[in-house]
Amino acid sequence: MDSKLKKLAILGSMAMILLVSVLVVLGNAGHGRGNGSSVTEEFSEESPGPQEPPENVLVGQVGDDLSAFLEDETFFDPEVNPILEAAMDQSNRLSLMVTSVEKDLRIQIVDNEGVPVTGESFYVSLKGLGEYKDLDKDGIIYIGDLDSGEYYVELLPIAGYRVPGNETRVHVKEKVEYVAIDDISLLIKTEEEIDAEAEDTAVADAVADADKTEIKSFQATSGNAHLGIDVSKWNKEIDWDKVKDAGIEFAIIRVGYRGSVTGSLVEDPYFEANMKGAAASGIPTGIYFFTQAVNEVEAVEEASAVLKMIRNYNVSYPIFIDTEGAGGNGRADGLDPETRTLVCEAFCRTIENAQYEAGVYASRNWYNNNLYADRLENYCIWLAEYRSAPLYQGYYHMWQYTSKGKVDGIEGNVDMNISYF
Repeated sequence: MDSKLKKLAILGSMAMILLVSVLVVLGNAGHGRGNGSSVTEEFSEESPGPQEPPENVLVGQVGDDLSAFLEDETFFDPEVNPILEAAMDQSNRLSLMVTSVEKDLRIQIVDNEGVPVTGESFYVSLKGLGEYKDLDKDGIIYIGDLDSGEYYVELLPIAGYRVPGNETRVHVKEKVEYVAIDDISLLIKTEEEIDAEAEDTAVADAVADADKTEIKSFQATSGNAHLGIDVSKWNKEIDWDKVKDAGIEFAIIRVGYRGSVTGSLVEDPYFEANMKGAAASGIPTGIYFFTQAVNEVEAVEEASAVLKMIRNYNVSYPIFIDTEGAGGNGRADGLDPETRTLVCEAFCRTIENAQYEAGVYASRNWYNNNLYADRLENYCIWLAEYRSAPLYQGYYHMWQYTSKGKVDGIEGNVDMNISYF
């Protein structure tokens, strides 16, 4: 019952009892006057008996004024529910998650469930350096170009929230350590949270380099050559049993991409369905991620996101970084070969440090003009070149020979690959 209604009910009951008591008192008084008798109580000193309370006094009553509660100004105040108060206290309690990859800090303001709090203009104070604002109100404040060493971060008070009462100590790293970032899941988005049309803009450079000798179907003749496909959301729903029956021996599945405009880390909407479908049909899988990282720090973020998203799946083929361009307007399209090679190396080293095999995907022209390919040959090289025989002079482990393949169970064209593992 609501506490206020409960008090009103108590008030009504007490008023009724008061009325009945008054009538009883008046009735007894009238009876005494009518017969001239009086009521007396006698008690034996040797064996005193229990004394009954007067008839006009309620059991448990303190004092004889039944309206005394009306003098209590707090009687009708709402009751405090300690459990409810504690729950409300937790719901608006904030905390900080602070990480460093290389001479930087990523500060995430999260609620009691570990979810970034968006829509607020949070400020943090970095001891000795000043205050920093969450300009885009996404619950994340990034501070770069810091010297390595110990720092103290404080979330400044904000209306409607309880902030930590002490500073958070964090160590800013001097160099990238190529290890997965523990709290990277907070940065992974779904396509419902972004403008996917603007962000997912990978352009296959191998298409422009293709000639009329491109193979549409391929029959492996060597014992170490295996026929496979690579798929993403563009292939939509796939009947994996039919794919298996069509002779496909492996699949490289896109786990996600970094947005070419905002740099958001995004999960491919068909990733989970493809991984589960391939596994149920007995098709071994590998992974690829479309990069738009502009430095080693972002490459470690991408690798960390991949490792987080694949943690519940069996991955037996390599995990590739896809270094295609984004039509010339992508945030990473203008990288020089040295920076782009460092990005690939950082991604692959982070993947390998997590005990997976790592690799790099690119077209012949991309390897020749936009990467220092000789520095990447310790990883699995996946070449995209659409002709009867590759012209690429470097070493490669897997060849994507067409983007116009046909496989039963997949609607439309599909990329076809030969693996030489």
